[in-house]
Amino acid sequence: MYWMIGLLSALGVLALFSQQIASRTEQQFAPTGAFVEVDGLRMHYREAGTGQVVVLIHGASTSLLDFSASIFTPLSRNHRVIAIDRPGHGYSDRPAGPWPDPARQAELIRRVLEKLDAKDPILVGHSWSGSVVLAYLLVYPGEAPAGVLLAGATHPWTGGVAWYNALAGIPVLGELFAHTLVYPAGMLALNRAVAEVFAPNRVPDDYTAATAVRLSLRPNSFRANAEDIRGLSDFLALQSQRYGEIEQPLLLLTGSEDTIVPAWNHSDRLFAQAPNAERLELEGTGHALHHTHPDRVVALIEAFAARAQNGNRPVDTSADVSNVN
Repeated sequence: MYWMIGLLSALGVLALFSQQIASRTEQQFAPTGAFVEVDGLRMHYREAGTGQVVVLIHGASTSLLDFSASIFTPLSRNHRVIAIDRPGHGYSDRPAGPWPDPARQAELIRRVLEKLDAKDPILVGHSWSGSVVLAYLLVYPGEAPAGVLLAGATHPWTGGVAWYNALAGIPVLGELFAHTLVYPAGMLALNRAVAEVFAPNRVPDDYTAATAVRLSLRPNSFRANAEDIRGLSDFLALQSQRYGEIEQPLLLLTGSEDTIVPAWNHSDRLFAQAPNAERLELEGTGHALHHTHPDRVVALIEAFAARAQNGNRPVDTSADVSNVN
């Protein structure tokens, strides 16, 4: 009996601690953009610049701040750039009910762009959101002239997901875990996790603060992210069967040392399926290529977007352009 009282007391303390830290994190990293309502959901976005529309869609365990700290500003010098918090991430609402898979998230992003009168967007997705860009191009083929995948997830994988993402999906226990242990344990593991994303490259000194990574440890954000990761492989097993239908130009940028979303299982396979894809590999680069090589990535996106705007296909779509420094 006493041990149960002690356990409940400990869980209560952890829950209170997590709630307080989450509140402080939100005070420290308040929304940087604006909100628009679609389907009864408040979606958070940031916009700057004029001209051709470029939409930035962040990956897992982060928010639009991942782009604010990397390529958002330089791209906005020549383009109208819109970065969007995906549903349940950053400060965007999450739909209730069934998992909002990449196709549903693409639909919500499309609704945001409609509200903003942002037509003919060049879609740029990092990591997890490679799936969203591809879903958008498949479901709305006439509305986006091209897509760019930065280390994009495109195909299913073996080996399942990390234990904490699996645990978060267990009824009751997952919610208890998210509200008590995730924040303190996540803070302890944060630096190591970020280092793995950047490896073999160095993590910028201000990365953790500039991208407000701690927002992803909030209970609801953590569970949304875990749900996204749990469902992605099965979703991609089906979606990847349709990549031959994508006629829009695709630019696939990868890092040669990426172990998070390895090219051999993702961009290489997509390159073999999509008829108008070109692939470029940044030598000696890990998963966070838009942080480690922002100028190079911006230049490649701008050149590609210009060709797409003019209705041209990428230069030599059959070529495998690799080892780009």
